[in-house]
Amino acid sequence: MSARPMRTARRVGALACVLVLGACSWFTDFKEQPKFDPWESTSDTTPARGNPQYSVSVYGSAAPGYAVSRERLPGTIDSMSSIPNPVPPDARSLDNGHKYYQINCEVCHGNLGLGDGPAVQYGMPGMNIAGPGAAARGYTDGYIWGMMRNGRGLMPTYNRIEEMDRWDVVNYIRGLQGRYTVATGPVGLPGETGDKLPGPSQTGPTRPSPYYVHAGSQAGPPGASAGQRPDSATRPAVDSAAARRDSTTPSTAAPAGAAPTPQPMTPTPGGPR
Repeated sequence: MSARPMRTARRVGALACVLVLGACSWFTDFKEQPKFDPWESTSDTTPARGNPQYSVSVYGSAAPGYAVSRERLPGTIDSMSSIPNPVPPDARSLDNGHKYYQINCEVCHGNLGLGDGPAVQYGMPGMNIAGPGAAARGYTDGYIWGMMRNGRGLMPTYNRIEEMDRWDVVNYIRGLQGRYTVATGPVGLPGETGDKLPGPSQTGPTRPSPYYVHAGSQAGPPGASAGQRPDSATRPAVDSAAARRDSTTPSTAAPAGAAPTPQPMTPTPGGPR
C-alpha cells in the first residue's frame, strides 16, 4: 500500500475514533454535571432557592468587605456607626427580629436583654444591652448592626444573619430598650418550625431578579407581611419605603386603547426592603 492511502486511512480512523468517543454518554459527565443554574427551580411551583451563606447580595451591601474590614476591633465597628437604619420598625420587622434574637442572642443577653441568658451559668459574663445603664442604649443603630457583622470582644460574629435581617434585630433590641412595644420570651416550643422560625431572607434571590422587575413594584402595600405579593400573594416585600411612595403617587392611568407606558427596569443596588 502506498504512503498516500495509508495516511488517508489513518486520518479516517482517527476521525472515526473521535466520533465514537464523542458519542459515548460518559464523555458528557465532565461538562453536564447535575446542578441548578442561577434562578432555576426544581419545578414551576417551587420558588427559586436562596443564596448560600456569604453570597453576594442582589441589593448590594451597606458595608461591603472591600470597604469595611471584618476585624473585631472597636475602631472598625465605630466606622459603621453612621450607617442609617433603612428598615422601619413595623410589626413585620419586630416579629422577625424577635425570632432571630431568640435563636442567636438570647443565650447570652437573656429574654429581656438584661445579660442573664443561660450562658451566664457557665461562666460567660453578663452582657446587659437593654436594662438600666446598658451601654448599648447609647450606641447608634449602625454600630449595633456592625457589631453583629464583625463581633467584638467576647461576642463572635453573627454575620450569618443576613444584612437586612440584622436591621430587624436592631429594631427588636430598641424595643427591648423601651422604644417600641415588643413580645419577649421564646417564640415557640423546642422543635417547632413553620411560623416559629424566620422566613426566607430578603437579601438572597428568593424572588424575581431585580434586574428585570423593579424592587419597589414587588413590595406590596404598606404593612404587608413578608412574602405577600400584590397580585398573587407570593411576591416578597422588599422595599416598603418605595411601596409607600408608590401608594401616594397620583394616578396617571392612560386612556382606553392607549399603548402601555414601559416601566423602567433599573437595578436596585441597595436600600430598604
